[in-house]
Amino acid sequence: MFGKRTGGPEVKPKAPEVEAPEASPVPEAPPPVQAAPPKPVEPEPVAAVDHSALFGDERDRYNETKQSIFASLVEAVDLTELGKLDSSQVREEITDIVGEIIAMKAMVLSSTEQQSLITDICNDVLGLGPLEPLLERDDIADIMVNGAEKVYIEVDGQIELTDIRFRDNAQLMNICQRIVSAVGRRVDEASPICDARLLDGSRVNVIGPPLSIDGATLTIRKFKKDKLRIQNLVDFGSITPMGAKLLGVIGACRLNILVSGGTGSGKTTLLNALTAFIEEGERTITCEDSAELQLQQPHVVRLETRPPNLEGAGEITMRDLVKNCLRMRPERIIVGEVRGPEAFDLLQAMNTGHDGSMGTIHANNPREAVSRVENMIAMGGFNLPAKTVREQISSAVHIIVQAARLRDGSRKITHVTEVIGMEGDVVTLQDLYTYEILGEDENGKLIGEHKPTGLRPSFWDRAKYFGREQELVEALGM
Repeated sequence: MFGKRTGGPEVKPKAPEVEAPEASPVPEAPPPVQAAPPKPVEPEPVAAVDHSALFGDERDRYNETKQSIFASLVEAVDLTELGKLDSSQVREEITDIVGEIIAMKAMVLSSTEQQSLITDICNDVLGLGPLEPLLERDDIADIMVNGAEKVYIEVDGQIELTDIRFRDNAQLMNICQRIVSAVGRRVDEASPICDARLLDGSRVNVIGPPLSIDGATLTIRKFKKDKLRIQNLVDFGSITPMGAKLLGVIGACRLNILVSGGTGSGKTTLLNALTAFIEEGERTITCEDSAELQLQQPHVVRLETRPPNLEGAGEITMRDLVKNCLRMRPERIIVGEVRGPEAFDLLQAMNTGHDGSMGTIHANNPREAVSRVENMIAMGGFNLPAKTVREQISSAVHIIVQAARLRDGSRKITHVTEVIGMEGDVVTLQDLYTYEILGEDENGKLIGEHKPTGLRPSFWDRAKYFGREQELVEALGM
């Protein structure tokens, strides 16, 4: 189907033979008319090729043709100079050169095939190769590449295998290198694990050989082009309008928030939505391993950790960032993910006047989130009594918002829980909002409801101070 063909050019001379018998009044004309119609159908599959759906020999022939043209293109142009042009100019240059190469090699390709080749080659030169069509789709949440032959995506909470393939593991590794080098990082045998990000803020994780046995593994947590807001979460059924109003009051009253949840539960998306309640005049500093938070406020400073260089020096950890940002006159500090001893420094910041600070943490429920913070501080080597650490937590963290990815793929805010203090050696929590699963429908989708617990929050006076008392009453249905 691809490459050199001998059957294509023979189609044109046969067209007049079909028309001539129809115009002739001679009765003997009908037999040729019946024999001729199947002929013009032959080229149609060639002209309507979708290379992403090819399998077996067809895919091999397509890749062979593309490799041949790409090799000739590399010999004909300087790809470094080509990379300095904008995308439209690059496409024009590649289109002209590929057309010349096809003519020189006497290849017979339809216009559809030629356009597919040009698109693929442009993606290989400037983009992320076979992944470009997936990155253009806004309905994909995750892209998971398990070696050159298997690319999975998550759509609507369900994981499915795609027809996307890489030429080989070398092409996949080259694309991984291109992604991480764009943010000043590297991935090779000496440093096979790397976190990075795309230009749109999508989070990227790469783990290469020899740790990944069947070729490099690339995982992209893809950001939607339109950033989700609290109202979008209401529309999706992740929270009720009353629950969203409660989160608005919590954000406006500058309460310190921990967003808790498991992997893929939507913690970062929820944190992004909560930052919408930060006033425009406030100086906000974000600290992340790979910068993915995208705040809409004008006064935002974004900080990102740095891995060690080839000599093992120059590393900047999350704790370094959190400690340094205290010297930058922040009003709010946002830590993308609390996962180590920086938890202690964040608690110190929350306890020293930086109200309204936020962070995310991996935990399955609010009680476990408190335990996780305590364990992180202990792992940091801080020799403090357990009760002292818990007192720090109970005075620093005001609200824990629990996100969960349910078994049907939907994402819900399952708890809005308040930290109200200590009783003996135990941190005391009370739920303000909970999500209860009632059953499932005929399609396997879970049915549930969010409902307030009816408890009076301990930050009632704070809401009154910020003029949000009436909104709090409405949000809690009191």
